[in-house]
Amino acid sequence: MNIRLAKADDLLAMQAANLQNLPENYSLQLWMYHIITWPQLSFVAEDHKGRIVGYVLAKIDEEKDNEDDASTATHTHGHINSISVMRSYRRLGLAKKLMLLSQEAMIAIYRASFVSLHVRQSNKAAISLYRDALGFAVKKVETGYYADKEDALSMQLTLGSNH
Repeated sequence: MNIRLAKADDLLAMQAANLQNLPENYSLQLWMYHIITWPQLSFVAEDHKGRIVGYVLAKIDEEKDNEDDASTATHTHGHINSISVMRSYRRLGLAKKLMLLSQEAMIAIYRASFVSLHVRQSNKAAISLYRDALGFAVKKVETGYYADKEDALSMQLTLGSNH
């Protein structure tokens, strides 16, 4: 199994994995925007034939402490837009490896202070990965976040030298 940085040539295969595995789907333009804007943050997992069997799509956000005060500091943080591993390649640690590589790049390149993500409240396997294997904590529940009105857990992990 090979894990490497995603590139523009991978976008159709990444999108296909997304369409097959997840109810939340994105336009090709959004995928391309991420790869062009933050080329160091998204990764793919390939099988022995070079087929993409998993990916993580990530970005960087900057927020001000207080929108009303121009003198406040901005906090750079990462956000996981989407992660997926094909069913026959699950339980091999690929999702964790993809997440860790993206988080390491967020720290090294952007000095991100934390990483955030949203997950369906019903997605127990993903919640377990994020909370138990990676150390994310639930910050809040976002009611009706998804198109089908399912609630999302907004999760966050502090990044830095202790992780």
